[in-house]
Amino acid sequence: MRESWRRLMLDELLARAARQAPETIAFRCGAVARSYAAAEDRVRRLANALHDRGVRRGDRVAVMMQNSIETVEAYLGVVRAGAICVPVNFRFVAAEVAQLVADAEPAFVICDEATRDMARGGGDDRLIVATDQVGAGVRLEDIIASAPADPIELERDESDIAFMMYTSGTTGRPKGALLSHLNLIANTMNMFAALEIGASDRNWLAGLPLFHIAGLSGLLPFLYVGGTSTILSSTAFDAAAVADVMERDRITSCYFVPTQWQMICALPGVRERSFGLERVTWGASIAPRAVLDAIAETFPGARMYNVFGQTEMSPITCVLRADLYPDTHGSIGKAVPGVEMRLVDDGMNDVAPGQVGEIVYRGPNTFAGYWKLPEATADAFAGGWFHSGDLVQADPDGFLHVVDRKKDMIISGGENIYCPELEATIVSHPAVQEVAVIGMPHPKWVETPWAIVVLKPGEAAEAGDIVDWCRARLASYKKPSRVVFVEKLPRNASGKIVKPEIRRRYVEDQSPNG
Repeated sequence: MRESWRRLMLDELLARAARQAPETIAFRCGAVARSYAAAEDRVRRLANALHDRGVRRGDRVAVMMQNSIETVEAYLGVVRAGAICVPVNFRFVAAEVAQLVADAEPAFVICDEATRDMARGGGDDRLIVATDQVGAGVRLEDIIASAPADPIELERDESDIAFMMYTSGTTGRPKGALLSHLNLIANTMNMFAALEIGASDRNWLAGLPLFHIAGLSGLLPFLYVGGTSTILSSTAFDAAAVADVMERDRITSCYFVPTQWQMICALPGVRERSFGLERVTWGASIAPRAVLDAIAETFPGARMYNVFGQTEMSPITCVLRADLYPDTHGSIGKAVPGVEMRLVDDGMNDVAPGQVGEIVYRGPNTFAGYWKLPEATADAFAGGWFHSGDLVQADPDGFLHVVDRKKDMIISGGENIYCPELEATIVSHPAVQEVAVIGMPHPKWVETPWAIVVLKPGEAAEAGDIVDWCRARLASYKKPSRVVFVEKLPRNASGKIVKPEIRRRYVEDQSPNG
């Protein structure tokens, strides 16, 4: 029997809206629209189908699908069944999928026509549930249609893990961050407060990949209020098509990275169009002043927010209302309600005002730990707070500014690229002796990875060989945009490669000879 005091579970956001506004459109994608009642019926059926096939509380079910209504239904159906949903990046290559599947050990892998071959390369074909027929697998629509629509009654708790979101590993191995129902509901409440979501703001444009924590979490406030989410397909970003959707569907809120906002605002005639946008949101990197000015001119009256966070925090930790504080350009704002933060030194001592420290967090949206990685979890929570890896400084008014990252990471076009993962791939090339990957400025993507490579004595390779090697083993966005061959890498007295020196050299000379 359910306890009446039990707090809201993540999938119950859909059920709640279906009770209150059954005929309201919950999701649009292309020419397809689904009401709350219809979506709730399909989620119930999928949960029953998974349960009838042996899926139990705490089991993992991987979902590798491009953006679609069915993707959201799969996510909610998995957690409704008491299982842990494991979104898989549909840009992965077979080796990455196989590594993730081996680690997560899912009971099933749900995929679509575009991802089925990649999903099949990750494991047992009999565990595949697809939108079309796949070998020994079963069709998603068949099991939904044949399953009962009765509510599934299970023992569940808000502390149960709802999602396992893989982050690129700082050591080359991806880590599964465990997010509970409470974590994601708490983040949703934080978003209401920090982003000032009101009764009139009910049309969300889901433009990010849904396997991203930002893509997933962006939907939740609009499920909570019974709004409509328009889901963009997973094709290459088309600014003109996005603007058409924003105008047609009277979108009130959406999130894009600064590069995408720049492309939208540069469209011919865009400032003469009729939009209903109330909120402009961006993240992943600081928006240049020129982009902010273009947004303000294109969408006059819209509130402008820079959001900051990371997967382990479900994800939002800090928000800046950029249109209210124009003099704080470059800041990530302040901590959102519900998140406690400190700036600390290596000994967990608070740093003095104006000094640089690592930002650490705690709060109900803080993840439960890393899947099967107890040492990494213990390190992440050293001193009782979650260590972000971001080095931050507070200005006299308390606005936070990111100075550097402890983690060796590049953010390119909104995608996290962890240098050790890319380095491990490059050094596995038979001609490579060692490599250092650095982030370099890029006019469109903000940052881009360069690989500084030392070849083994007597070996030869071209830049294209290294790029092709990476493309075959990693998602395409992770490959280096430039490969530079050098005779040796600079090292300090302890033998460690000095990346700041490498970066400094190539920032000063954008046309290196090597």
